[in-house]
Amino acid sequence: MTVSESTVAPNKTSAFAGFEWSLSMRYLRARRREGVISVIAGFSFLGIMLGVATLIIVMSVMNGFRAELLDKILGVNGHFMAIGVEKDIRDYDALTEQLTAIDGVKHAVPFVEGQVMASSKRTATGALVRGMTEASLKKLPNVYNGLRLGTFEGFDNSGGVAVGSRLAIQHGLSVGDNITLISPRGAVTPFGIAPRIQPYPIVAIFSVGMSEFDKAFVFMPLKDAQPYFNHEGTVSKIEIKVDDPEDVWRYWPSIQAVMPDGVDLSSWQQLNASFFNALQVERNVMFLILSLIILVAALNIIAGLIMLVKDKGRDIAILRTMGATRGAIMRVFFITGASIGVVGTFAGLLLGLVFCANIEAIRQFVSRVTGAVVFDPTIYYLSQLPAKVDPGEVTAVVLMALFLSFIATLYPSWRAARLDPVEALRYE
Repeated sequence: MTVSESTVAPNKTSAFAGFEWSLSMRYLRARRREGVISVIAGFSFLGIMLGVATLIIVMSVMNGFRAELLDKILGVNGHFMAIGVEKDIRDYDALTEQLTAIDGVKHAVPFVEGQVMASSKRTATGALVRGMTEASLKKLPNVYNGLRLGTFEGFDNSGGVAVGSRLAIQHGLSVGDNITLISPRGAVTPFGIAPRIQPYPIVAIFSVGMSEFDKAFVFMPLKDAQPYFNHEGTVSKIEIKVDDPEDVWRYWPSIQAVMPDGVDLSSWQQLNASFFNALQVERNVMFLILSLIILVAALNIIAGLIMLVKDKGRDIAILRTMGATRGAIMRVFFITGASIGVVGTFAGLLLGLVFCANIEAIRQFVSRVTGAVVFDPTIYYLSQLPAKVDPGEVTAVVLMALFLSFIATLYPSWRAARLDPVEALRYE
């Protein structure tokens, strides 16, 4: 029997035995002369932890941003919009009853809509006027429940308008003040169409939490809006809400079947397609870019383990001569590298969830400390930084980090298992 054959005589032990775990943990607690390895392991741990936490935080913020925007947009605009293209919609009460009778339709709201210039002593800005009844406003909880000043009670006979909070601030107006609305489509005269100028008292100020809506929307009683926009006895649009807005195409055939000629039906997905598609693309790109943090950390695990294997060549050779199998040696270094990835992954998971749970408080703290606006509502549309944790996405991030960590340990562990004890001890 040769020396090399006798030194590798196998000693049968169970996989992942106690001595393998003990030896792996010993290698993780590097001594002074192995300080470089310890530093690399530490940076690998930090890289994986920060990568996982960052991915969870960013994906949760993107989910929250989409959910909040969807809630605000659909809270005002509805899931379907029936628009009178060739002519105004007549017999809208009968059409509304037909739509409401369809299975899955929650309600249908007819209204008149038009662009105006809102003018006051301070300034003049563009605005979007919607003529609705008080009963219709109650079906818009984001508007009706977002009342800040005044009241919606008796709105139909108030002779006034409800304006968004940012529009009121911009014009320096409050409840009881007059705001002048100027419509370019006024009365028809021998000299052309004359603009219609009409002052209205403000009876209510609302806030839906989305800056674009709060600074542009004005609600007017339907019976006042119809003559103002030359829609006597007609409406321009009907807003339809269904039970499941994510599956609007399920309701499309039954709703389209009752639409009269000259009325075009559009879903919220069609009306906001470019906006939400841009959000989805940005979300996917952010996921790919931030995943590189975890990949780099996994490469650091490879570098650290290769250096550890080279440094522990004598120990590996002695273990092999004592009967440790190649599988046992491979498992020792696999446990060493995988431990960094597992602990880093779950530390990042905890950090990411805690950050998401307190993200608005953190934003306010950073704003106070730096004196800068971290999340400007005039740019990002929303007044608060949202975060919505998706369990499926969090699970995918954790599994990806664990997979990369395990894969990173295979090559160094294989190299350690293939080490020849005779060559390792030749010059000792």
